[in-house]
Amino acid sequence: MNILSTSIPSPVSQITKVLRNAGYESYLVGGCVRDLFLGRTPKDWDVATNATPEQIIALFPETFYENTFGTVGVVTDSEDPTLKVIEITPYRLESEYSDKRRPDSVEWSQTLDHDLKRRDFTINAIAITEKDGEIEVVDLFDGKKDLKDKVIRTVGDPHLRFSEDALRIMRAIRLSMDLGFHVEQKTEEAIKTHAKLLDHISQERIRDEFTKVILSPRPEEGISFMRNTGILPFVIPELEEGFGIEQNQAHSYDVWTHILKTVQHSADKKFPIEIRLSALLHDIGKPRTRRFSRETNQYTFYGHEVVGAKMAQDILERLKFPRKTIEIVTKLVRWHMFFSDPEAITLSAVRRMIVNVGKEHIWDLMHVRECDRIGTGRPKENPYRLRKYKAMIEEALRDPISVGMLKIDGKEIMETLATPPGPKVGLILNALMEEVLDDPSKNTKEFLVKRTIELSKEDEATLKKQAVIGKEKKDQAEEAELKKIRSKHKVK
Repeated sequence: MNILSTSIPSPVSQITKVLRNAGYESYLVGGCVRDLFLGRTPKDWDVATNATPEQIIALFPETFYENTFGTVGVVTDSEDPTLKVIEITPYRLESEYSDKRRPDSVEWSQTLDHDLKRRDFTINAIAITEKDGEIEVVDLFDGKKDLKDKVIRTVGDPHLRFSEDALRIMRAIRLSMDLGFHVEQKTEEAIKTHAKLLDHISQERIRDEFTKVILSPRPEEGISFMRNTGILPFVIPELEEGFGIEQNQAHSYDVWTHILKTVQHSADKKFPIEIRLSALLHDIGKPRTRRFSRETNQYTFYGHEVVGAKMAQDILERLKFPRKTIEIVTKLVRWHMFFSDPEAITLSAVRRMIVNVGKEHIWDLMHVRECDRIGTGRPKENPYRLRKYKAMIEEALRDPISVGMLKIDGKEIMETLATPPGPKVGLILNALMEEVLDDPSKNTKEFLVKRTIELSKEDEATLKKQAVIGKEKKDQAEEAELKKIRSKHKVK
């Protein structure tokens, strides 16, 4: 873990150099330093200095300053989006956080130590600066050691840190899951003590941190940690309803464990947020619909997808997710049970399902179904049944080979020949189909109009013969296409 092996981008170095040349201190701080030590590419860059906002603004040609915390955005000419704006913040001293969200007042300081002491976690409280081509590291709280030991620990008293800003509770979990670190014991105990303070935090801020947990490599562990520390009731309390809820013989786990394993598989597959949220919420309605059947001696969950879709919508609206995300997830939860009985599913039913969820989301639905299957405890990811569904979807989505693919239709034939509707129009269409299947380059309006006139002069017997050949070729071509699809998915 050698920070010297990772270069600091030129736009960032230039900004820190300008500050130093003007007689001010300048340090890289926070997440970018943490990521540099971990060999990760920082997503943003933060600079701390003893210069005031007014002094910072005077040094750079293009800046913006629209906050009460002293942060000045310096616009660079870099094409890299992560380097387009570099934020510079004066060293700060903060007062009490009476609303558990933000400091009541902020003062500028001349001392880096003051700034580092107010930060959340030790791994985010390391500062570095460039001097004479060398990297100087300021590490007052053993952040480098915690990086090495893979530990999330607060700066100073964890009770004070979480009392100041309760969102740090969610941030601790998010960092733990994203980095693969464990939360230090005293920090975890303080999280349990202060979990209720999340009630002071806006749903939008909770949503942002929760989303990062779901998008991390370890959402199963993250959600379990949230339950064990008393955080879940302030995020999605409905999830806890599934804890200990036994299912039928098709499942190896209770509802809670099944949900966690389902969402974990969505992370393992690196699916996008909509599929991960759908995996998380797909069975949210099961506890409220569970009934015991004396006939089968098993529990049933009839209608849980309908109840779950409404619950999912309410949950996502409460957390202020974007409208588009809510619509997609609600649809996927509502229809996730469709692919359950291969004997009962027809091609027309698949087409109706495509209409229900939309062509753009039908494969998302299959991904949710795949995650759901793994979540039951079945190890096989792509069994015959699932492959059969995929083949049927692909078949339903493709345009069938038909006379409708011709660049001319029955109406145009009637106009070309000045003839009324009749059997002859159909015969000509099938005859044209035969020629186009033999040579697709003939499927042009110009050729088909010319050929229509020629075919109209044929006697009825000859035209019928050509039409029959055309229909047979069309059917053979259609069957060949379907065989390709089924062969691709290894189904019959």
